[in-house]
This record gives sequence, structure tokens and C-alpha cells, in this order.
Amino acid sequence: MKLSKIKEILPSLENVEFQLENGTFVPEHFHVTEVGQIIKNFIDCGGVIRSEKVVNFQLWDADDLEHRLKPGKLLNIIKLSEEKLGIEDSEIEVEYQAETIGKYDLEFNGKHFVLVNKTTACLAQDACGVPSEKQKKNLSELSSNSGNSCEPGSGCC
Repeated sequence: MKLSKIKEILPSLENVEFQLENGTFVPEHFHVTEVGQIIKNFIDCGGVIRSEKVVNFQLWDADDLEHRLKPGKLLNIIKLSEEKLGIEDSEIEVEYQAETIGKYDLEFNGKHFVLVNKTTACLAQDACGVPSEKQKKNLSELSSNSGNSCEPGSGCC
């Protein structure tokens, strides 16, 4: 989800709720401790120079159980970040603490924002030696060509 989309959704909500893909909700007393833009410049394993840019939200839940972030407050934080940091309309990446800091894509299911698990991938599979998946065949499907086969007693061997 791009930043422009969350800004479009927030005014229609009464509460801001985040849910993990497994159905677990981020505790309702969470804080958005950071809104920023992350630029990642890197070289992939095929030697191609790449650049990625995301808007980053960091979620944190503390012991202040009465805290509730309202949609208008989050919208103000986003607008301030755009104004002061020059944040562009990029895809949102959410950081949230699990066993370690997890990074998630963001979607909206009509009621809640959903933290979607991210995965890694090779960006240069054709250049870094990752074999393409071989077509699997059953031995029973292999037929011998009788013209090129050598049977016992046929004198071909």
C-alpha cells in the first residue's frame, strides 16, 4: 500500500487497528514511534546496482495500556513527516517487534490494516547460478525407443 492510500483510508476510520496475517492484533495501545523514508542502495548477486525507497512506519507497544492512536493523529504525523522530511508517495513498510524486528508490507481488508509477511528473493536468478527447476518425470513414463535399444541376445552389444 502506498502512502497516498493510507491517507485516503484514515479519515473514514474510527480507530486505527493493525492485524498480523495470522489473525493476531497488534495491541490497541501501540504507538507509531517513527514515520520516515528509507532508501536502500545495493548491488545484487548478479552485479546490478539497485535502489529501493519505502515509507517506514515503526509500531511499538508500551505499558501505557490507556494509549489509543486515533486516525486523525496518525494522519497529522504522516503530513508532518511529508512536510519536514520530504517523504514521497512510496510503498509502506511496517516494522513491528516479534521475536526480532519484523518488516511487513501493508494492506487494508476494509476494516483493519494488515501486516503482510515479507519474504526474501534473489533478484538476479539468471546471473547468480540458481538452477532453474528441472521438469520431473516418473521412470514409468520413460519409454525406450525400440530402434535404438539393445536387447539381450540381439547381437547389438
